Amino acid sequence: MKIVINPIELSKAVEEKVVRGRSRKYYRFRGGRWYGGIATADAVGCNLSCGFCWSWRANHRIDGVGEFYTPEQVASKLVNIAYRRGYRLIRLSGGEPTLGFQHLVEVLNNLEYENLGFILETNGILIGYERGYARMLSKFKFIHVRVSIKGTNPEEFSKLTLAEPWGFDLQLKALENLLDEGVPCHPAVMLSFSAKEGIDNLKSKLKEIDKRLVEDFEEEYVFLYPHVEEILRRRKLKPVIAFRPNSIPSELI
Repeated sequence: MKIVINPIELSKAVEEKVVRGRSRKYYRFRGGRWYGGIATADAVGCNLSCGFCWSWRANHRIDGVGEFYTPEQVASKLVNIAYRRGYRLIRLSGGEPTLGFQHLVEVLNNLEYENLGFILETNGILIGYERGYARMLSKFKFIHVRVSIKGTNPEEFSKLTLAEPWGFDLQLKALENLLDEGVPCHPAVMLSFSAKEGIDNLKSKLKEIDKRLVEDFEEEYVFLYPHVEEILRRRKLKPVIAFRPNSIPSELI
């Protein structure tokens, strides 16, 4: 597939569909085992088109998925799940949570005195594009940002996401902006399609930004849910390493 997405322009187009005033569209609220137990709000809509996305249906069928929730409603649902299950962490995930950034900020405002840690899972595109986003996040001392980097170089990024290659550099810039503003963060890098040389080169770039990014480097791999396998076939993407849900890594031939 040769579709080339401008992720900044797509961000604006998707925001028009998933943001309504102060409200943002989400398709589910859930508890889960990740991070040792965490309450999650899964957002609808994304500014990339990843060929391995586990949340594909919610991100590419925007009009028919999810409901709009105010920041107060989102915060309340997350807090109730966390307290009921004894979690100490909550997060926004699913699609791209930085779409409708003011809504995100208002969610955080409503969580400030709950004594819970907050993990923002993002591809970092908008935080890399707009330095002010990192500055706004720095006001919240209970936040940690997990920047999910797609591949190890611009060409790999574009193949996996159908986005302009320069979007890859925005992901690295997001980490730089966050660290400059004192926001705790780390990179989680999709490595299912990457060679060792690419991984080593990426780690060298991350070390130039801050050696802590290499120390906290998280490896991320494809989960072979049925709908993900369908997308991979359609996009002619062949992971070198992938996981079956609830299984050990499997080598794909």
